[in-house]
Parts: sequence; structure tokens; C-alpha cells
Amino acid sequence: MSDRDPQPVERQLPTEEARDLLALVRDIAQREIAPKAAEEEDAGRFPREIFTLLSESGLLGLPYSVEYGGGDQPYEVYLQVLEELAAARLTVGLGVSVHTLASYALAAYGTKQQRTEHLPAMLGGGLLGAYCLSEPASGSDAASLRTKAVREGDTWVLDGTKAWITHGGIADFYTVMARTGEDGPRGITAFLVPGDAPGLSGAAPEKKMGMKGSPTAQVHFDGVRVPDSRRIGEEGQGFSIALSALDSGRLGIAACAVGLAQAALDEAVRYATERRQFGRPIADFQGLRFMLADMATQIEAGRALYLAAARLRDAGRPFAKQAAMAKLHCTDTAMKVTTDAVQILGGYGYTADFPAERYMREAKVLQIVEGTNQIQRMVIARHLAGPEGR
Repeated sequence: MSDRDPQPVERQLPTEEARDLLALVRDIAQREIAPKAAEEEDAGRFPREIFTLLSESGLLGLPYSVEYGGGDQPYEVYLQVLEELAAARLTVGLGVSVHTLASYALAAYGTKQQRTEHLPAMLGGGLLGAYCLSEPASGSDAASLRTKAVREGDTWVLDGTKAWITHGGIADFYTVMARTGEDGPRGITAFLVPGDAPGLSGAAPEKKMGMKGSPTAQVHFDGVRVPDSRRIGEEGQGFSIALSALDSGRLGIAACAVGLAQAALDEAVRYATERRQFGRPIADFQGLRFMLADMATQIEAGRALYLAAARLRDAGRPFAKQAAMAKLHCTDTAMKVTTDAVQILGGYGYTADFPAERYMREAKVLQIVEGTNQIQRMVIARHLAGPEGR
């Protein structure tokens, strides 16, 4: 390695245990994930065996209680794990973030009995989760969702369609927001639905620009019967549960974005220090040096922003505004950095022989999922100036 090759990310971790954990994650990422990423993404193959390995390694329940099979790790540590996984392959990093999001409602709002019955399998039993809020006609306006849950004695009957569901059709469990009452946010309730429930089916996966290995599909509920014991929280509490989950989930997306951007920067530095033109490495030319400096600076700023928000969360303090800021900044940074990486590689950057073009295609979705960046700006502005139309 030359002194101008990419260096490992310098991390500030709170404990020796956390340092060992990150070393384990980096080893899994380098040995098991990164070598197959390009080939499997091109083939549209979902690496379920990797998620089994992550579950067996205790990496699918890191921020949750050890009492239920989790890792008892602060978000400050969990998010850096996500960053490492996303740098190796975004399908894996984002998949872990979505699984954590799907587990959140039960972990945070479930009864003691519910958590004891379901969480150990969800967090360390090899299961994979999905989060069902969006619908074909309600994306950003999630409170207008139409999927219904009608009570029949001690059972709820779910009918409707969810859209843009990561792991749709392959998940072992779905955290589902359904309408049980009046229109608007107060009429929504959360349910934990088994992936093999009769009447539940996944549509064909969407054909996407990037992240082809991560299935995104509509999920149909046709008379799906769910016992009341799988209702999470109180009736009508589902929308507030969903928003609380998204605050944490947005930090996961921010961390994944930083990981993807770091991978793109590393590729750009590697290429720029090896590629020679006019008798010297192109990294010696000021135009490219300044691009690399700007890329690195924005990545460090994004990492600091998501970690600051995570530390607020870990301290039990409000962090919704900071989570929106982190999601906004980090995903915009990922889009800019990956685009610049393609530019630095020139014609090679536009070919599938190098990963830069894949990184750029993958970065775009991060500006859309779990609240578009326009929604993030609305959230931030509400914290600054109050609700619109007062």
C-alpha cells in the first residue's frame, strides 16, 4: 500500500467491545460481502445467506436489549456497523437498517409478553423483517393510507396493498400500519404480521435503477387474519409509532449513505493515485486534488452529523430534527460524491468494470427512501418555524 492509498476510517468508539465489534464487521464485510457484491447486484441476487450469517454473529439486533437477543449497543456504535456494511454492499447495509426498523415497533411499544414471545427470533433467530407504511397512493402523505384492519372478535382482518416494501415477498415478518378507525393519523394501528400468513403475498419485485439485489415489491393483504395479540400498542397509536420508528430509521439511512460515499471516495483515490497522464498520477493535478478534498470533507461532516444525532438518541434526548438533518445531508452527499467519483474515473467510471457507476445509481434511492429529502426539509423547518399555515 502506498502512502496515498485509501486509509481505513478512523473511528471514535466508546468501548473496547465496540472496537472488537467493528473489527468483526469489517472482517465479514471484506471476506464475505464485498467480493461478491458487483456480480450479485448485476444478477439481481439477494444474499439471504449473508443475513443468516449476520444473525448468527449477533449483528441483526444490535441496538436492542440483550434480554431479548439483542446486542445492547448504543446507536453510536450500531450506525457505524451499518456504515461498514453499506460500504461493502448497500443491499446489505440497507437491509440491516430496514430489519432494525421493522423490529422497532415491537421492541419499543410491545408488551412484555409480546417481546418475550417474538423478539428473540426476530433479533437473533435468522428471521428477516419488512416495514409496511407506504402505499401506491400514499407515500409522503403516509397518514392517508387505506389498508384496512377490521376487528372480528379477537382477530383483525387486513385488506389492502403496501408499496415500495424492502424485502417485500421474502420477509419472515412485516410490521404493518393499517387503518382501524377515522381518516387521518389517529385512525391507524400497528400490527406484527407473519410472512407466511394466509392471504399475504408479494408482487413481482420492482425493476430498479440500482440496488437490484434488494427486492422492493408491493405486498398484498387479502383477508389476512391477525390475532389481537399481534396488535402493537393501542388502537389508533400506529401513526405515532411509525413516525418514531422513522426518526431512528433515518439515522440508519444516513449511516448507509456515508458508507456508500466512503466506498466511492476510496475507489476514486485508488484510481487517481494509480492512473497516470502527462507522466504523473492524475491525483497530482490540482483540479482532481480539490475534488477529492471536497468529497472527503463532506463525508466527514456527514459522519459527524449522524453520530451527533445518535448520541442525542442514546442520551434519551430529542433527536428528530437532527435525524432529518443527517438523512438530508448524508444522502445528498452520497449523490454528489458518487457522481464525482464517476467523473474522476472518466470513461472507466461510466463502465460496469468499475464500481463507481453502481455506487452512483445506488446513491439516488437514498434521497427518496424513508422520507424524501424534500420531506426532511419540511421536518427541519417545522422544528425551526413551527407548523405550516398557522
